[in-house]
Amino acid sequence: MEQNKVQATTGITFHVLVALSICHCLNDTLQSVISAVYPLFKEDLGLSFAQIGLITLVYQSAASVCQPLTGLFFDKWPSAWSLPTGMGFTLVGLSSLAFADTLPLVLCSVALVGIGSSVFHPEASRLTSLASGGKRGLAQSLFQVGGNLGGSLGPLLAAVFVAPYGRRYIALFTILACVAILVMLPVGHWYKGLLLRLKKAEEEMPKTHVRTPLPMGKTVFSITILLILIFSKYIYMASLNSYYTFYLIHKFGISVQASQLYLFVFLIATAIGTLMGGPIGDRVGRKYVIWASILGAAPFTLIMPHVENLYLTAVLSFCVGLTLSSAFPAILVYAQELLPYKLGLISGLFFGFAFGVAGIASAVLGNMADRYGIEAVYNVCGYMPLIGLVTWFLPDLKKKR
Repeated sequence: MEQNKVQATTGITFHVLVALSICHCLNDTLQSVISAVYPLFKEDLGLSFAQIGLITLVYQSAASVCQPLTGLFFDKWPSAWSLPTGMGFTLVGLSSLAFADTLPLVLCSVALVGIGSSVFHPEASRLTSLASGGKRGLAQSLFQVGGNLGGSLGPLLAAVFVAPYGRRYIALFTILACVAILVMLPVGHWYKGLLLRLKKAEEEMPKTHVRTPLPMGKTVFSITILLILIFSKYIYMASLNSYYTFYLIHKFGISVQASQLYLFVFLIATAIGTLMGGPIGDRVGRKYVIWASILGAAPFTLIMPHVENLYLTAVLSFCVGLTLSSAFPAILVYAQELLPYKLGLISGLFFGFAFGVAGIASAVLGNMADRYGIEAVYNVCGYMPLIGLVTWFLPDLKKKR
C-alpha cells in the first residue's frame, strides 16, 4: 500500500497525534515500571544481580529484537487494531508480574510486556507519520515527547504506589493499560477508515512503483550512518539516565533527593529538545538538525567531567539534554523518507536498536564504573558525540526534493 500518498491529500490530524502521544506516555510509563521495581523482586524472591540482569536481558530482547519483525509484519498486513492488541500483551504481562512468585514466571511476564512494546512503537510511529499531513518532524516530536514524559513518570509512580505496599500493587498499573486501550480505540477507527480509502484508491488507480529518493545502495549506506548516530547518542544518554545521580552524589556529596532533582532538570531538557528537533527539521532539513544535535553536544559532554561546580554541571547537563535529544525525531523521519513504503520496518528497526543499545550500554557502563570509578564513565562517554562527524556522509534529502 502506498500509504505515504495519503499525506498529500489530508492535512495534519491533530486529534490522532495527541491520542498517539498520550498512548506513548502511558505505554512508556508501564514499560519503565519494570526496572523501578527490581529491588522489590530482588528482596522478595532472593534474586542475585545476575538474575536481575537476566530479567533485563529477556525484557530488552523482547522489546528490541521483535520490533523490526512486528514492523515488517504490519507493513505487509496492516491492522487497525494492532495498537490495542499490543497493549493487551502489556496488560497481561503486568497482571502476571504482580503475582509472579518464581523467576521463570517473572521472565515470562516481562517478555509479554516487552512484546507489547515491540508492537506499539513501530505501529504508533507509522500512524504518526500517516497523520502528519506531511509535517513528519512535528508529528514525531509530539509523539516522542509523550514517551519522554512516560519514562519519567513510571519510576515516580512506582515509588508512590508500589514501593511502600509491596509488588502486588503493580496490578494497579493495569488501570493505565485499560485507559491506553480506550484511547487507542478511536485511533483504530480512524486507521480503519484510512485503510479502506487506501484500498479503494488502489482498486481505482493503476499500481505504480513508490519512488525512493536515493538508489538502494545509497539508501542502505545512509541507514547504516543513521544507526551509527543512534549508537553514539544512546550510549551517552544511557550514562546520564542510569548513572547521573550516582555521579553527582560521588563528586559533589549531595543527597539522593537533590540528585533526583538535577536528574529531573536533565529530563526536562530532553523533552524540550525532542519537541524542537522535529519542526526545525521540517523547516531547515533533517541533516542540519542531526549535525547540530549529535556533534553540537560534544563541547558540553567533553567539558562536564572537568567542571568542579555543581550548578555549572547542571547547566551543562541541561545543554546536553537539549541538543542531544533533538536528534531522534530527525533521524527517524530521515530514515522513513528513505524507505517511505516500509514505515513499520524502519520504525521498529530504529526504536529496537535504540532500546538495545541503551540496555547493553547501561550494563557495560555499570561494569566500567565498578572497575574504574563513576567519573571514568563520563570521561570516556564524553567523546561519543564526536561520532556525529559521520553525518557528513548523509545526503541532503531536502536539496534532492
